[in-house]
Amino acid sequence: MALRKAATELPDQARWRTEPLRELLDEAIRRFDGRRTDADAWLAPRIHATLRVSRAEAADSSLWNFIALLVAPDYVVWRHRGKEIAPAARFSGQHHTQAFARLWWAAELFRNGEDYRPVHTACRVQDILNTTMRLDVVDHRPTAMAILRITDRLLEEQVARPGDKVNALSSAINSAGSTLVYEVLAPDPGPEPDALHDWIRAAEGAPAVPLDRLPDGPDDGAVAEPAVQSLLPLFERMLVDAPIRERKRRTVDDENLDEE
Repeated sequence: MALRKAATELPDQARWRTEPLRELLDEAIRRFDGRRTDADAWLAPRIHATLRVSRAEAADSSLWNFIALLVAPDYVVWRHRGKEIAPAARFSGQHHTQAFARLWWAAELFRNGEDYRPVHTACRVQDILNTTMRLDVVDHRPTAMAILRITDRLLEEQVARPGDKVNALSSAINSAGSTLVYEVLAPDPGPEPDALHDWIRAAEGAPAVPLDRLPDGPDDGAVAEPAVQSLLPLFERMLVDAPIRERKRRTVDDENLDEE
């Protein structure tokens, strides 16, 4: 009751209803019990397609705090518990650490227009959520897509510790130039705002997101393939030269804890 009194209530509109989100979280717990980190890739696009909000709305931490503290605290504990408790930052923290904000922003930053398949790649490597997503350069859509293309290759080749390599690559890309530099190398007009707003307004009559196939995101324009291709050779060279930070070998239990 004290939390509810202190919380900012969600607006009384169809797109803010919490029942569809709660059903998704219950399904994620059922599907991924015993392999909690795998829930991220399944849940991120479905949270994004269920909570149809703008970036400005998603930047308001009160939305995510309300969900974590009043709608689904049990999910936060299930997904992010350590040896005893879930860290406080998973309930109320920055966009790259808070349990639900991190998934919504992963879907927003790494989707390719209405295609959520790149989001699945991003969420398979926890270092992308924990490190890459913090960098300003991923606001440039071709840069984000090029990072994920390389990540896909590393996963397909079953490279050992791909997260370490993605971490090194992301740091090198961020250090090598600002977002403006990459916009010159790979121009991107950005998404179509009208299409996004239409998609948000359509939430009123939208059906529940599918559970066994990816939903469709806002049809606000995909990244131009030539822009991605122009960055790939540069990023591949950066990957070869990027120093990989030495980290102690983690156990399976450590990985499940999703330590940063």
